[in-house]
Amino acid sequence: MTTAYDAVVLAGGAARRLGGVDKPGVRVGGRALLDRVLAACAGARRTVVVGAPRPTVRPVDWTREERIGTGPVAALDAGAAALRDESEGGDRAGTPAPDVLLVLSADLPFLGEATVQRLLDGLAAEPEAEAALLTDADGRDQPLVAVYRSGPLRRELDAMRHAHRGLDGLPLRFLTGGLRTVRVPTGPDEPSASFDCDTWEDIATARARIRDHGAVLDEWITAVKTELGIDLDVDTGVLLDLARDAAHGVARPAAPLTTFLVGYAAAKAAESGTAPAEAVAEAAGKAAALARQWAAEQAEQAGQAAQDEAG
Repeated sequence: MTTAYDAVVLAGGAARRLGGVDKPGVRVGGRALLDRVLAACAGARRTVVVGAPRPTVRPVDWTREERIGTGPVAALDAGAAALRDESEGGDRAGTPAPDVLLVLSADLPFLGEATVQRLLDGLAAEPEAEAALLTDADGRDQPLVAVYRSGPLRRELDAMRHAHRGLDGLPLRFLTGGLRTVRVPTGPDEPSASFDCDTWEDIATARARIRDHGAVLDEWITAVKTELGIDLDVDTGVLLDLARDAAHGVARPAAPLTTFLVGYAAAKAAESGTAPAEAVAEAAGKAAALARQWAAEQAEQAGQAAQDEAG
């Protein structure tokens, strides 16, 4: 079973190395950094973002540190407190709150659900562990790409508050140093999951990386679906094959027009109760068969013409 979890996303830093720009709102591949992170933790029961409220790709709750700009530990404490206020009585449906808290920074353009799941699995596999931290390719711990058990996290935050007369300005290593941790290496499925954007050079690197040949199509499709408010997983290979058949068997302009018509037909079928992905596959299959028929007719005519010329 998938581990239930809540999420806290820290989105309130000053971004001094970016000239004070609103870093969570900076777009990479047409999507705000914050929205990209929220997509990675879409499975959270509840998500609290610590930062200034703004439109987001999905609904979240908002909170701020007691003193704005006092560092990630204070921000994490504010997010955990906002979740704790509700969890004392369960969620709005009366379900007990999860004991696991996913903590993320808002500047991770390549973080995906696969890495979140690996962190959850890593914590679940070690009953004595109190946190699971992602480690980057150089072996460095990433405490802002991590999952924590709520009780031990609260224990350490309270201990730090007492020892230092507050949490303002404290480094995250003070928090993780007091927890029993398990380390989860960055996986081959998402090798750049821990890449964060602190400078304009980082932003430029991220924007270039999503245009790499192996990633650009998935990035583009995801961006378009987000922009259009579409939550649908389809077999892009089927649509690409259709576009190829239409272009080769009919004419190049037929490719985009045919895929548009397939989408329209699938939407109409979905209104009648057909599953959206199934509707797309069915409409694409019909259109591809038609394109192949056009190609066969053209080949037949070419063969006949050649035969007539030879005779």
